[in-house]
Amino acid sequence: MGRVTRGRRANQLCPCGSGRAYADCCSPIHGGTAQAPTAEALMRSRFSAFALGDAGYLLRSWHSSTRPERLELASEQRWTRLEIVDTDRGGLLDATGTVTFHAHYREAGRPGTLTERSRFAREDGRWVYLDGEQS
Repeated sequence: MGRVTRGRRANQLCPCGSGRAYADCCSPIHGGTAQAPTAEALMRSRFSAFALGDAGYLLRSWHSSTRPERLELASEQRWTRLEIVDTDRGGLLDATGTVTFHAHYREAGRPGTLTERSRFAREDGRWVYLDGEQS
């Protein structure tokens, strides 16, 4: 899979499925000029980062207590669609939240779906990914 750069992607729809242009959606969060206001917004930005191959953002948006030292993304896996199933807390005034989602992908020409219940927390005032349970 060829990786798409942010510049080439800016006027295209955001991979997170919001229906907005990438430049007006996840790009400012990826670039550090905006913060995700909710746990769901962070989940969407992380899905977009997986879709665009932005391992640096994924590491920066990971809680310091659970963040790996390195992250290698599978180049043969193409993330195609995000479906938010449920959210619990994770709003503007919350300190924690969960987001359950289906992340659809293609690998070796075959479709697949990853289902996860992700936990998020605020660290230094910003939302970060804590961990998740896949099912």
